[in-house]
Amino acid sequence: MTQRSLATKLGIALGLTNIYLKRLARKGYIKCVSVQSNRISYLITPGGIAEKARLTYEFMNYSLHLYGEVRQHLREVLQECAAADRRVAIYGRGEAAELAYLSLKECGLEPGRVTALVRQGGIYHEILEEAKAYNADLIVMSSHRPAMRSYFLGSNAGHVVRYATCSVLVVRR
Repeated sequence: MTQRSLATKLGIALGLTNIYLKRLARKGYIKCVSVQSNRISYLITPGGIAEKARLTYEFMNYSLHLYGEVRQHLREVLQECAAADRRVAIYGRGEAAELAYLSLKECGLEPGRVTALVRQGGIYHEILEEAKAYNADLIVMSSHRPAMRSYFLGSNAGHVVRYATCSVLVVRR
């Protein structure tokens, strides 16, 4: 892999890729080996492997902590819905939707319908229309951490929160 292809894959400038590789070498995480006069091979060192293992552990620890927090928050919100005999709609798919579904079951709530819908149109518009047709009391949906432009233009989750006539619980990924 060339520095140029690595830069493209990471979505950063070529010069920044070069700086990062030099920094990794300086820290002892990679070793630069000259293959030809214009070619360099980068080898991961034992220190680099240890750092990768540490970062993996930190990520797993963060993920498990986040999972626990989200699960607890969902339980609290959904127990209120169960006590008030409310209808809950889950939108999206993936880990957040699975967590919401499991939490629904734990609280003794049965989702009125759990289906995969294929609809055309704006995402937030279609979610709002479906929630209205379903007469939902709560919308549970996941959202990625917004990019800087989303703070100004608004994300799908932001639109749903702004224009929904019922409560919305947004689970950040």
